[in-house]
Amino acid sequence: MFTGIIHTLGKVKGLEKKDKSARITIEHSGLAGVTPHTKAFGMGVNIGDSIAVDGVCLTIVEFFPAIFTADVSEETLKFTTLGGLRRGAVVNLEKSLTPSTPIGGHFVAGHIDGVGFIAKKTADGEFAILDFTLPNKLQSQIVKKGSVAVDGISLTVADIIDNGFRVAIIPYTLKNTNLSLRKEGDKVNIETDIIAKYVERFLVPYKKKGVEEAFLKEHGFTKG
Repeated sequence: MFTGIIHTLGKVKGLEKKDKSARITIEHSGLAGVTPHTKAFGMGVNIGDSIAVDGVCLTIVEFFPAIFTADVSEETLKFTTLGGLRRGAVVNLEKSLTPSTPIGGHFVAGHIDGVGFIAKKTADGEFAILDFTLPNKLQSQIVKKGSVAVDGISLTVADIIDNGFRVAIIPYTLKNTNLSLRKEGDKVNIETDIIAKYVERFLVPYKKKGVEEAFLKEHGFTKG
């Protein structure tokens, strides 16, 4: 489990394909322009721990002062952006949540729901406005002012748009994540809010019957 608050940036040193899986090697220290807590990133990290790489939960199989390696399954290669990473790519890194970790973002599982695209990126002073397109199956899980994880970054949905959503990125997030390097057309990993998933699942039995207003009021989905 993660929070979507990126600890540091990493650089892909290699992605070794072997049959249907792969092993990824990432440099996790010494990158220029990243936050001061980069130096402490490796503290308390052990082989077998979970780490989020661009929002994808991986298990560390080797860990050194400057690099770590993790195995990537066939499914992860197919259904996330990790399969398309190249040497030198900059990725967001977050260590897993502990009982003493402040939850500054939201609960992020590290299980990617789909791959989206940056449809539009515009500057707004020191901020950036990004429009993301989504797989159709995820649109119903996006809520205005709700949470969403993009490449592992906890973001707040500013608005719902056709086939996607819009976010406003603050200067700190631009500086300390790889969003500053992203451009229109780039693929991103999307994880919708876990609460939205459960609500949608809860409503599945009622979809064929239709959901009446009285039902929504009874279960707290609407007021009145």
